[in-house]
Amino acid sequence: MTIEFEHCYRAARAKDPRFDGWFFTAVTSTGIYCRPSCPAMTPKRENVRFYPTAAACQQAGFRACKRCRPDASPGSPEWNVRGDVVARAMRLIADGVVDREGVPALASRLGYSARQLQRLLGAELGAGPLAIARAQRAQTARTLIEASSLTMAEIALASGFSSIRQFNETVSSVFALTPTELRRRAKGALAPSAGTLRLRLAFRGRLSPENLFGHLAATAVPGVEETRDGSYRRTLRLPYGMGIAELTPEASHIGCRLTLEDVRDLGTAIARCRWLLDLDADPEAIDGELGSDPCLARSVARWPGRRVPRTVDGAELAIRVVLGQQISTAAARTIAARIASGCGEHVADAEGGLSRLFPAPEALVDLEVGMPAVRRRTVRTLAAALAAGELELTPGADRAEAMDALRQLPGIGPWSAQVIAMRALGDPDAFPASDLGVRAGAGTLGLPAGTRELTVRSQRWSPWRAYAVQHLWGATSHAINSWPPAEASFVERGEPPRRAAA
Repeated sequence: MTIEFEHCYRAARAKDPRFDGWFFTAVTSTGIYCRPSCPAMTPKRENVRFYPTAAACQQAGFRACKRCRPDASPGSPEWNVRGDVVARAMRLIADGVVDREGVPALASRLGYSARQLQRLLGAELGAGPLAIARAQRAQTARTLIEASSLTMAEIALASGFSSIRQFNETVSSVFALTPTELRRRAKGALAPSAGTLRLRLAFRGRLSPENLFGHLAATAVPGVEETRDGSYRRTLRLPYGMGIAELTPEASHIGCRLTLEDVRDLGTAIARCRWLLDLDADPEAIDGELGSDPCLARSVARWPGRRVPRTVDGAELAIRVVLGQQISTAAARTIAARIASGCGEHVADAEGGLSRLFPAPEALVDLEVGMPAVRRRTVRTLAAALAAGELELTPGADRAEAMDALRQLPGIGPWSAQVIAMRALGDPDAFPASDLGVRAGAGTLGLPAGTRELTVRSQRWSPWRAYAVQHLWGATSHAINSWPPAEASFVERGEPPRRAAA
C-alpha cells in the first residue's frame, strides 16, 4: 500500500469517514492512533504519522484512541478487491488461521515460507502476520470484555491468547486500560448468556439492504436459514463448534447477535458475517464508477451502497449453485432443504426455526437425492474435489487457481463458475453474463441482452462488474430485491422461472 502524506493529511483534516480502515493516523505527541474521521482536534503535521494497519500502529508503540475506537473501524476494502498474496493473507488472518494453526500453516497455504511471508507483509503493511493477528486478538478481547459476562480467564482463552499475562499486557498496551477498566467503562454486559453476544458490525458509506438481505431471504434454505422479526438468521459451521448468526440491518450499522458453542469462534464468526454482507466494500468508489454509465446511473442513484451477497461457506455456496442450475429459486430451495435435512448435522435453536448445518462436502460425495442424474453426478464430483482439497473456495483462496479447477469439473459451466467467483471467492469483477436475470435486467435498462454483446458492454464497469450485476438484478421483479421479504415468491406471482439465484 502507498501512504501519501498529503492525501492522508487532507482526509484526516476533513474528518472524512470514507477513509476509515484505509489508513490510520498516529500522533507522536500523544502516543495514540485514530481513524481519519476522529472528531478530536487535527494534530500538527510534524506530529503525525500514517500507517496502513492498526497492527503497524501498535507495533510502532501507539495505543488506540478511546474516543474513535480505530480498532473497530471497517476493514480496508483493498483486501477484498485484490487477489495477491498479501490480500489473501489478510483474509486468512481475519478468518483466524494464525491463531488456530500458526504462521507456518498460513505461509504453507499461500505457497511461501514463513520468512518470505514475513518480509512481504512487513514491507507493505509495516507489520508481520503475528502482529496483525495480535491486533485482531486484542479487538476480539475488547468485544468479549464489553459484550459478555465471561471471566477474564475465559476471555483470554477465547481471544486466542496463550496466557493471562499475555492477555493483560496486550490489552493494556493497545487500549491504555486494563481489562477490568475496559469492562467498567462499558455500559453493562449485553449478552444474556456466556454463549450469546450482541455487537455492531460497522460499514463505510451507505448500505442498501434491499438486494443484500433480500437475496439472502429469497434463497434461504429452510432449517439452515430463515428470516424472523426483520432479521436474517442462519447456522454456522465454525472451527471449534456450531453457531447461529442473527443479522439485522440498521441505519448506521448491522446488528449482530451470535450464539456460539465455543467462544473461541467469535473472531472467525465476525469475519464470516462481514464477508457474507460485503461490509468492507467501498461504495463511494463503486457507485462513482458505475454511476458514470447512463444506463446504470438511475439505479445507482436510487440504490446507493449496494453490496454483493456472499456466503459464510464457499463449499456450501458452490453446491447450492449446482443445485440451482436451470430451475427456479423455489425448487432449488426445496432440494437444498431436503439435502440439509437428510445429511446435515442437527442444531438446537431455542429462539427460532433453525435446525441444521448445511452438509459438509464429505457428506455429499455419495449423495442420493431426487434430481437429474447429470446434476447429481456434478454435485458428487464437486463435493469430492472440495473434500479432497483439490478445490479451495475460501476467502484466502487463489482466485485464478480456483477458477481453473472449477472449469475442469464436468457440469460446471461459465454461469456456475462466475456465480461462485462472485459470491464464494469475492471476485469484484465476476460477471455471469448468461444469467437470465442479468440479461432481463440489461434489457430493461436499455443494454444489450445477448450474452456475448453484454459481456463486451460490461467491460466498462470493470473492476466492479459483480456490483453491476446487483443493479441488473435489481431491474427485475424477482423476490431477491425485496426486504423485508415479499409474501409471494417470483414463481408464485406467475412470472416465468429463471435460473435459480444461489
